[in-house]
Amino acid sequence: MDRTAGCREAAFFDLDKTIIAKSSTLAFSRPFFAEGLLSRRAVLRSAYAQFMFAVSGADHDQLEKMRAYLTRMVTGWDVATVRQAVAETLHAIIDPLVYDEAVELIAEHRAAGRDIVIVSASGSEVVEPIGALLGADVVIATTLAIEDGRYTGEIERYAYGPHKAEAMSELAAERGYDLAASYAYSDSATDLPMLEVVGHPFCVNPDKALRKAAEEKDWPVLNFHRPVALASPLRLDTPVGKVVLAAAVAGAVAGAAAAALYVTGRRVRSASL
Repeated sequence: MDRTAGCREAAFFDLDKTIIAKSSTLAFSRPFFAEGLLSRRAVLRSAYAQFMFAVSGADHDQLEKMRAYLTRMVTGWDVATVRQAVAETLHAIIDPLVYDEAVELIAEHRAAGRDIVIVSASGSEVVEPIGALLGADVVIATTLAIEDGRYTGEIERYAYGPHKAEAMSELAAERGYDLAASYAYSDSATDLPMLEVVGHPFCVNPDKALRKAAEEKDWPVLNFHRPVALASPLRLDTPVGKVVLAAAVAGAVAGAAAAALYVTGRRVRSASL
């Protein structure tokens, strides 16, 4: 196929539980505890939230509350301290990280001449280097604001829900993608707008709501279950390793926020019963 301007195709991938076998935003709470950025309670909440995420994911309300909590929590955090914590634990945390089936699928789309685009609500600092290691052409991710070496507590760009679909449409206009001929993969019902904007949507390890939508819309369902090492080995003294080291900040920060928020939300719901 001659993919001239306006006729290019792309494959859009969500990250957590679609490419990555665990939450990229819940992985770094223990290193932050070691650096004094988090309390012991927050670490325990993170472990619990990671388990619940693996079991059932997070719904729209939980993720929206996480965003609000995140903007309050990270204000004033020193980026250098965060990077140091990540530097000491990065390899153990991300290896193994990705689904072998996802890696194979990305290779198939690449061989077919399609661009690979990762679309994630996780921070760009962690999504971009993972995308680079996977050979992605473009990354769409959440961006946290930094000023004078510290997080301001603001989110410059929130790549979540309908914002993903909007960003995909903007990117398609810029790069000449034919969305009707393109593909998208996600595990969560919060990504229905992302899946609906392309002609070939696929549900990967879908949550209950997305599985129901897939049945109603007759969308294919894929099950990924073989996590493998992202790089073997990923050395921090290599150019790629240094990029990943400097980039894991947003995932770590968001992880602690998500953990505390999830448990707090459960307590509020329980108290209301």
